[in-house]
Amino acid sequence: MKILLTGANGYIGTRLLPLLLEQEHEIICMVRDKRRFAAQSNLSKQVTIIEGDLLNLESLTAIPSDIDATYYLVHSMSSSGSEFGEMERKSSSNFSSAIKKTNCKQIIYLTGIANDEHLSEHLGSRLAVEEELKSSGIACTILRAAIIIGSGSASFEIIRDLTEKIPFMITPKWVKTKCQPIGIRDVLAYLIGVLHNKKSFNQTFDIGGPDILTYREMMIGYAKERGLKRWIVTVPVLTPRLSSLWLNLITPVPYSLARSLVESMKNEVVCQDNRIHDVVPRKCLTYAASLHLAFEKIDQNSIVSSWKDALNRGYLQSNFMDQIKVPQNGTLEYKVKMPFERKAEEVFENIWSIGGNRGWYYMDWLWHFRGFLDKMFGGVGTRRGRTSNTDIQAGDVLDFWRVLLADKKSKRLLLYAEMKVPGEAWLELKLIDFHGQAFLSQIATFRPKGLWGRMYWYAMWPFHIVLFKGMAKQITTYKPVINN
Repeated sequence: MKILLTGANGYIGTRLLPLLLEQEHEIICMVRDKRRFAAQSNLSKQVTIIEGDLLNLESLTAIPSDIDATYYLVHSMSSSGSEFGEMERKSSSNFSSAIKKTNCKQIIYLTGIANDEHLSEHLGSRLAVEEELKSSGIACTILRAAIIIGSGSASFEIIRDLTEKIPFMITPKWVKTKCQPIGIRDVLAYLIGVLHNKKSFNQTFDIGGPDILTYREMMIGYAKERGLKRWIVTVPVLTPRLSSLWLNLITPVPYSLARSLVESMKNEVVCQDNRIHDVVPRKCLTYAASLHLAFEKIDQNSIVSSWKDALNRGYLQSNFMDQIKVPQNGTLEYKVKMPFERKAEEVFENIWSIGGNRGWYYMDWLWHFRGFLDKMFGGVGTRRGRTSNTDIQAGDVLDFWRVLLADKKSKRLLLYAEMKVPGEAWLELKLIDFHGQAFLSQIATFRPKGLWGRMYWYAMWPFHIVLFKGMAKQITTYKPVINN
């Protein structure tokens, strides 16, 4: 079959693609920027990649007319309120208009369980997307899931951070809301199982694991799996705003995503029926088993995809890869050129391992303090870490940076800031050779926005002098401790 896969760079799409290829389907991946897909996927030679922006109907003419089915896996919780809903509606409307012109026989859409009468804005917008897709006249298969448990999922990382970091929690009343979590492995099995399955045409299914738990019970269950003692007290006084700020400060998620999650947590997300088992017979993993598999992937440094792979400002924003060319005009720079005598490969390995668990080599506390301030103002902070401790690719998150270029051959790493700053910031680290002497070149570039931007840069200048010189020195001399 010839299948169109949207959201191929996302958390679900990245994991679904190799499974579809195993079944020898012909895959068309629609992305907004081919450069990012080619950099992220070693499967890029086995699929056809087309570019298309769902907010621009004219750009969707690249969709082939002879496709048999399509997966609609495009959504984001990074935007807020009416803006989010309008973008979701327009995207799905444009997609429906474009897909009508093809021979597509099935649209498969993964969304959230929406059985409550009064839904949050974000669950309501997902319901509106369903209606837009159905308006295409093509048979739709809607799979509605509660929270997805797997390495790299936002839900898993929130539960992990809250439970690992806080022995005694004072929590809002939404922790008593019931939920039916499902493992990522089961979600993928259902996505594969309904493909070209006529029993699933024009049907909406709730999918979930065997356990119905409150969010409190899920945190206690996580603690049990990790051998931790945790105490949770529920109080009615924490408003959605306070709850969102709390999640933002304690977990890796930015405030906008935290607010969306908190709003949705007031809705009970439990399967109303089990009809999916008649279409795709499957014994789903328990919550504890899903946690165990997630732990294994993390321990093995084999996280396939992460919610952080989506851009900080949401899937529906402009192409971040356009920032790969650091501007020269209207910018301010701080450069460090540090000589070294070690093997270039050893120094570059330190560059390749920067951030996350390794940290930033010098005055790490200052980086974390800057991340804390970023969180306080609704930014992403440093808690996002890295998707993988051993590898890094364009598009990856690196604390409060986004990787624009990770080139081992030219020994160059280019980062773009997603923190809250009055302007735009880049950080480039690369190895160069000058007259037979090896150097680490480290360039911080800032394009200020107005007077406040310039004041910010010069206020940070003393810190740059100390921080970046010390950081460059440590990168060229650091030797990791190897445990035998």
